[in-house]
Amino acid sequence: MSLKHRAGSVCFENVTKIFGDVKAIDNISFTIEPGHLVTLLGPSGCGKTTTLRMIAGLEHPASGRIMIGGKDVTSLPATDRDVSMVFQSYALFPHMSVAENVAYGLKASGMKKNEAMEKSADGLDLVGLAGYGHRLPSELSGGQQQRVAVARALVLEPEVLLLDEPLSNLDAKLRRRVREEIRELQQKIGLTAVYVTHDQEEALAVSDRIIVMNRAVISQEGSPRELYEQPASTFIADFIGDANLVDADIISTSENRAEVAVSTLRYSLALRDFKIGRVKLAVHPSAIRLSLICEGSQGLKGNVRRATYLGSQMQYEVDCELGCLFVVDFRVDQAIPIGSDVSISFSDRGLALVDTD
Repeated sequence: MSLKHRAGSVCFENVTKIFGDVKAIDNISFTIEPGHLVTLLGPSGCGKTTTLRMIAGLEHPASGRIMIGGKDVTSLPATDRDVSMVFQSYALFPHMSVAENVAYGLKASGMKKNEAMEKSADGLDLVGLAGYGHRLPSELSGGQQQRVAVARALVLEPEVLLLDEPLSNLDAKLRRRVREEIRELQQKIGLTAVYVTHDQEEALAVSDRIIVMNRAVISQEGSPRELYEQPASTFIADFIGDANLVDADIISTSENRAEVAVSTLRYSLALRDFKIGRVKLAVHPSAIRLSLICEGSQGLKGNVRRATYLGSQMQYEVDCELGCLFVVDFRVDQAIPIGSDVSISFSDRGLALVDTD
C-alpha cells in the first residue's frame, strides 16, 4: 500500500479575526499555490499562528473567506477540512508504540486496524523510520519524534500539511538537519505545506515563498531572495536580514536606477518607487567592507567598538558618522582589533532603498 497526496491551494480573502477588543488578524488576503511550501514568518504576537489555526479550522474568522482546494471552508469545523497539523509539542502518546501513534488518526476516523497499520508502516518508511514502529516515543531522539509527528500527519493524505513551529524543541544542529528533511520530503511528494516560524534563517532555508506578518497584517510576501535583497520597509530589512538602517540621499535618477549618496560614498541602486531626496538605506552586515586606515583611504572613517570571533566569521560593531554599524566579515584570519581606526565602504550587493514604517 502506498500513500497518495493531492496538493490543494489555500486562499484567504479579506480575513479578519477578533479576540475580544483585539484584532489578531486584520483584513489579510493571500494565495498559496498547490505543491508550494509557504512560511508564515513574524515576531511573537504578529498573527501567524492564528492564521495557521484558521486554516486548520481551530479558529474561525469574524469576516472574510477561506478557501482550500477551491472549496469554501470558512465555516467548516476542523474535522471536515482536508488538512493535517504537526504541532510544536509533537503530541505523541507515550504509552503507544510509534506505529500506533502514526495509525491513531486513521483508526479514529473509522479505518480498520490492519489497513491503518499498513498505512502507518508506509508513513514511517516515507520519513525514514522503517523498522521503528515497535518502539515507544521515549526510545527515540527528538528529531525522530518530530518525524513520527510528520508521518502521523502524512498518513491522513491531506491536501495541505500545517506545521506549527515544528523545530522549536530541537537543538540548533538538529534543527538544520530536520528542516532539510522536511523540505526534501515536501518536494518529493509535491505536498502543499504551510509552515509557521519566528526564525528567519529557517524560513529562508525551507520556503518557496514567505509571508511576513507584523501587527496582524501582512508586511510583505515574496521569495526568500526577494525579501532578503529587496525589503519593502525598514521592518522587513531589520527582521529578515538584521540590516543596518542609515540615512542616504537620492541625488539623481535615470530610468530604473538611482544615484545614492551615503555621506561621501556613491552607489547606483534600483530606484523602485523613490524620488530625489532623503531616504533610508538598508545595508546588510555582510555588505560592509572594513580596512585599516592607510594613506589614500577613500571610505568613511570609523572605530571598532566590539569584535567577536564566531569561528566562520567575525562580527564587529563600528562607530562612524552614520551611527553604530553591525558588520559581518568572513576574513577571520585578518581580524581587526578593538579600538582600531578603520575605513568603511559598502559592496553594491546587499544595499536596498526602503520605506520607513
